Amino acid sequence: MKWLACAAGLHLVWEIAQLPLFTLWHEAPPTVIAWAVIHCTGGDILIAAATYAIGSLVAHDLAWPANSPRIRPLAALIVSGVGYTFYSEWRNVYVLGAWAYTPSMPTVFDIGLSPLAQWIFVPLATTILAAVLHRQPWRS
Repeated sequence: MKWLACAAGLHLVWEIAQLPLFTLWHEAPPTVIAWAVIHCTGGDILIAAATYAIGSLVAHDLAWPANSPRIRPLAALIVSGVGYTFYSEWRNVYVLGAWAYTPSMPTVFDIGLSPLAQWIFVPLATTILAAVLHRQPWRS
């Protein structure tokens, strides 16, 4: 699935770019940081697959970004991705203590803005790229 492969690459880039906003970047050895990037990108790929499935259900088309790109399935994909990420960040930061933010991480309701923005911009960029590659106009 080309959409998921593209999403995986963009999520990897985002994970690397946002590293300085997490304490791990400043405290952990390089091997731990590398493993965290691989682990988090793997999680992003699973979330992307699940949210893509939600978008496909809304579109009634498994290949909607290429066949007939629309706003509603993209909105469903983004809302479900942001919603899950909000929960996951809260659980991992405040309940499990699996990671922590640096003071430079902007927050929304105490949740890191960068992970939330990731689930707006990466799916949007991936879907637009899929539409452009297949030369389909957007419909509402």
